[in-house]
Amino acid sequence: MEERGMSREAIESLLQEKKLADLAYHRILSSMCTYPHEIAVYAHMMFLESNLGDSGLFPGTKEMEDKVIQMVGALLGAEDACGYISTGGTESNIQAIRAVRNRKKREGMRDMNIIVPETAHFSFDKIADILSIDVKKASLDEELRVDVNSVEELIDDRTIGLVGIAGTTEFGQIDPIKELSELATEKDLFLFVDAAFGGFVIPFLEAHYDFDFSLSGVSAISADPHKMGMSTIPAGCLLFREKSYLEELRVPTPYLTTKEQYSLTGTRSGAATAATYAVLKYLGREGLKKIVGECMRLTRLLVERGTEMGISPVIEPVMNVVALDLPEAEVERVANALAKRKWRVSVTRKPKALRLVIMPHIDEETVHAFAEDLKEVR
Repeated sequence: MEERGMSREAIESLLQEKKLADLAYHRILSSMCTYPHEIAVYAHMMFLESNLGDSGLFPGTKEMEDKVIQMVGALLGAEDACGYISTGGTESNIQAIRAVRNRKKREGMRDMNIIVPETAHFSFDKIADILSIDVKKASLDEELRVDVNSVEELIDDRTIGLVGIAGTTEFGQIDPIKELSELATEKDLFLFVDAAFGGFVIPFLEAHYDFDFSLSGVSAISADPHKMGMSTIPAGCLLFREKSYLEELRVPTPYLTTKEQYSLTGTRSGAATAATYAVLKYLGREGLKKIVGECMRLTRLLVERGTEMGISPVIEPVMNVVALDLPEAEVERVANALAKRKWRVSVTRKPKALRLVIMPHIDEETVHAFAEDLKEVR
């Protein structure tokens, strides 16, 4: 840090220089984030100083958080669900498992484990480390969904919970949550549904999928407004069916205006909560459905263009995530060749494929331009 500060003009110039070094979303097909809606940006800026970690000072912001929890809960099958706005899927995942871990720890259990699919987000590896529990990984079926038989085989007397994914990061697949719910009920286990991506997609698809609190065995769900919910970063949402599980996260805060916190972080952005509240109120279900519908239309268009050049998807896309099936030896080469043309794509692990996420910043012209470049670099 310099002894004397710089001028406003110099800072603005410096910021512009750094901004130009960042990639623009319009050629990014690897990210599950996108440009936030303009109403979300407006709300975010208005509440920049708001701290939900001391919510008694910001009752208006807290009221918006409560309303967001109610709206998202209703969207996911339980208007009376409880929870809070997190920083995103990783925090939500940690906190959901921490809640059941804490309960079982109070009951005297040690050496606990949870069972997740092989396709679970890498945050579950962090969970194993942070919470000191074993994370067992169940195998997949032919549709790249978790195999419920594999899950059942892994359950033992130290298992405290099961995890299902509604919108896997790599393939956009939806695990058989209904069957997991039945298994969790039978075995008296906590069932957490990681719907960080799918939570704002699946309710608006033409096909119906059972994945939320409408299933009695589902204990908690995460959904990220900063993904397909069109909010600003960071905005996640963690919901519990029963308040008793939220209470397992309670930490006394005697010197603040509120007497307890449930979140992992202390200081907590009220701006992201305001942004989420604004965009959900502005768009409503009809607006969100329109956004998802357009993303799905472009997903189908991309599959069609791929088929024209002899490239099929690994699985028929369930949501706006496509994994293109290229010869394994060619995947990295094609991804690197596309990067030289300023496209950003990613590569799945198993099976190895070219992964594309069709977010709201993608339009039809972009799909055709990408398809033409893909055709040339194959």
